[in-house]
Amino acid sequence: MVGSALVRRFRKEPSVELLTRERAQLDLTSQAAVEAFLSAERPEIVIVAAAKVGGIHANATYPADFLHENLAIASSAVHGAWKSGVGRLLFLGSSCIYPKHAVQPMTEECMLTGALEPTNEAYAIAKIAGLKLCQYYRKQHGVLFHSAMPTNLYGPGDNYHPKNSHVLPALIRRFHEAREAGVTEVTAWGTGTPRREFLHVDDLADACAFLLGCDNPPDWVNVGTGSDVTIRELTEQVARVTGYRGRITWDSSMPDGTPRKLLDTSRLAALGWKARIGLGEGIASTYQSFLAEMASGSLRT
Repeated sequence: MVGSALVRRFRKEPSVELLTRERAQLDLTSQAAVEAFLSAERPEIVIVAAAKVGGIHANATYPADFLHENLAIASSAVHGAWKSGVGRLLFLGSSCIYPKHAVQPMTEECMLTGALEPTNEAYAIAKIAGLKLCQYYRKQHGVLFHSAMPTNLYGPGDNYHPKNSHVLPALIRRFHEAREAGVTEVTAWGTGTPRREFLHVDDLADACAFLLGCDNPPDWVNVGTGSDVTIRELTEQVARVTGYRGRITWDSSMPDGTPRKLLDTSRLAALGWKARIGLGEGIASTYQSFLAEMASGSLRT
């Protein structure tokens, strides 16, 4: 999803030549493969957007996979870029790097000040390691390696797996299928009270382009909208967009995850960037993308 958004964004730049590889063409967990690719192609800039990602269920079920694969991707990409002479690298982290009970909204400085959310601790640890790799390679070797910490992402090309997807695509699929099947009641996980911030993936891609235009960016910077909604509000909004008119019930025996995750985006705003796509507009366009991807057989499930 993120990679596709970055390609859409940078195709608008006539001076940019994109060097991309599909997963089947390049194993980013392999140090040797990554170094061979970077040494052969000699890019000026690398954006590390690849990751093994998923929602609460996926993170809780496969923590070893999430930790190992994301550590391997970060290590291979950052070390490989330095070894191959890449001067600039942008690593994409995640807002889950911040403590579960961090003061809201979360500033960049709150990282490593408290315990992580247990349901995605493995993923968060790997992302923290990638961020720190960039910081220390920049400090020790003088390369301009830096990071962006996006909030919860959504948009075209998302993963709609019934169990392993994130909350927003999972809701889109669930309510669409419920409407199509004439189901009168849909059960949602948790209490609906946690608050979440959502950023359209095309806004993230634009933020990446902006950061790559900064001469001296911070080691890491939050990327978000600066506003959040409850999961209940999000669920009801997705139901409306998909046309579902049945009843929504809440299964409070299922985990809620972190109570709130709202990023302090003042640092990026001070540099001159703000998100432009509102949540309502973004959900509506994403649902249309979902329908188009399903019709074409390209839906990720």
